[in-house]
Amino acid sequence: MTRPARRDAVPRRGRDRRARILPSHGGTRRVLGAPPSTAVLGGGIAGLAAATALAERGVRVTLYEREDSLGGRLAGHATTLADGSAVTMSRGFHAFFRQYYNLRGLLRRADPSLGMLRGLPDYPLQHSSGLRDSFRHVPRTPPWSALGFAALSPSFGVRDLARMDVRAALPLLDVRVPEVYQRLDSVSAHDFLAAIRFPEAAHHLAFEVFSRSFFADPRELSAAEMVLMFHIYFLGSSEGLLFDVPDEPFPAALWEPLAGYLRGHGVEVRTGTPVESLTPRPSGGFTVMTPEGVDRHDAAVLALDTAGLRAVVGNSPRLATARWREGVSRLRTAPPFLVSRLWLDRPVAPDRPGFLGTSGYGSLDNISVLERWEGEAARWSARTGGSVVELHAYALPHGADPDTEYKRLLEQLHRACPETREAAVVDVRHELREDCPLFPVGGYEQRPTVSTPDPALTVAGDLVRVPLPVALMERAATTGFLAANALLRRWGVRGQTLWTVPDRGRLAALRGLARLGRP
Repeated sequence: MTRPARRDAVPRRGRDRRARILPSHGGTRRVLGAPPSTAVLGGGIAGLAAATALAERGVRVTLYEREDSLGGRLAGHATTLADGSAVTMSRGFHAFFRQYYNLRGLLRRADPSLGMLRGLPDYPLQHSSGLRDSFRHVPRTPPWSALGFAALSPSFGVRDLARMDVRAALPLLDVRVPEVYQRLDSVSAHDFLAAIRFPEAAHHLAFEVFSRSFFADPRELSAAEMVLMFHIYFLGSSEGLLFDVPDEPFPAALWEPLAGYLRGHGVEVRTGTPVESLTPRPSGGFTVMTPEGVDRHDAAVLALDTAGLRAVVGNSPRLATARWREGVSRLRTAPPFLVSRLWLDRPVAPDRPGFLGTSGYGSLDNISVLERWEGEAARWSARTGGSVVELHAYALPHGADPDTEYKRLLEQLHRACPETREAAVVDVRHELREDCPLFPVGGYEQRPTVSTPDPALTVAGDLVRVPLPVALMERAATTGFLAANALLRRWGVRGQTLWTVPDRGRLAALRGLARLGRP
């Protein structure tokens, strides 16, 4: 059996030396006098970041989470397999990239050394045609990162590169926020790649990875979001595309320790408590309605998923302004996705990576072999001689049937990993969800910002529009801290210092070339 990677596989160095600092100037270090009370709605990454920043500055925080556990889309729950094993099922694999400076800062509250993370040795991509890409040997310093990937990738042929519209591709060399949205939000990711005549094989293997990270079809996804990802991972930072993963299931590795940290700072953590509505009070602040009764707070952070935000705002007719509420009501979710985790009675081939991105295998988007990196799965594998394999399918049709989709995933697993044909499935668990935000073509201006028309109300989450080069989990953590900072500023308290990759191309020569491609 392949053992999980060593703990010291995670680099312990600091941020990229060219990372951008966003200091929070002025104010006291902590609240002076009677501490204000804040309701944080949502116990995912954004809500946990907001609660952390507020509680550390002396604010009284109540964290409301409708589910019975924290973590949001990275939550997990206990289940018992047919063989009697007690295991944890979650919403599936997530990569903790090394450019996630603010998310890592949040996790360091509970574990300053980030000892709960393990580094995976590669980020391999495989197409059903046999093409295979890897980021392991790609240089990480821009611009050699992008050039190295093109030189080492079998999906970039000389003829393909010669056919590219270089002028149309030049803006990739200097991605700026929010200008990238002004230029490319009206174009789909698919159409942008077609316009620059990006090699078809590389389109499927490389850039489709970015669009699939948003659980969306490239024809629906804003090109600005995909291009921003290119900047973050290839030309904006020197951390590259290698990543880390938690060494135990999400609750044990991440959220239970962080919940202990929050409680130690006086946070009241109320899981299993959905908020039904918020009503502004004449004297300021809000009345928060839950199934358990009514609470009063001086401020509130809405750190909810798209459906949760729409529901709470829809039930709160006096919140902020009618125009703002109407904007929230128009937010859309990405198509459904399915996570199927299989406990097999025999091991997969020893050379199977811990994570594999796939293309050309129907709906199958990636395969994870959990015992390569997760302790719980490794212990089950060592005890039984089997493997724990997880399959993801993104952007499924609305109304997709999980049993039908699972059968298709299983067929594709057998194509990608033929040795699994002979394996019996000891047990299987599924998560079919439709709660990720959609970043549609032309949708940037309609997304909410951290600030709202009511200065006592802020919004956080990966759905939030923010003029910084952040995405996915890092956007959730960053906006959570920003939402807290906006409230702290009102009370004369200094907020959380933040970091991002540079908000423009790193090299002057490349910035000059990029100008040639702009209209």
